[in-house]
Amino acid sequence: MTMKSEFDSRFITMKSKLRHILATNIKNHRQLLGFSQAKLAENASIASAYVAMIELEKKFPSDEVLERIAGALKIDPTELFSTNCYTIEEVRNLQKSVLEGISQVVNTQITKFETKHK
Repeated sequence: MTMKSEFDSRFITMKSKLRHILATNIKNHRQLLGFSQAKLAENASIASAYVAMIELEKKFPSDEVLERIAGALKIDPTELFSTNCYTIEEVRNLQKSVLEGISQVVNTQITKFETKHK
């Protein structure tokens, strides 16, 4: 393999990984917000077919479109390329446990208040 073809091969692999990371992060963030592809597209002022193509790793958006997508998802654009992502189920489980913890604390405080004021 020549030096150029080895470089080309690495570049294609890197490009493929970036597309995969981007697609996964957009889809995960979109689903966490409860957005359809159409809703994300509307909020980012792009075509819903384009969102689908990005999520299918067929297209790679410009920096301007990346910023609009990040804005629509209410995240920093750099988060679109984070490899420290969690599945939707993991995030929902975390949200659930936090809410249960808050509920427990509130109920304890209500019980204390009611006991004190009887």
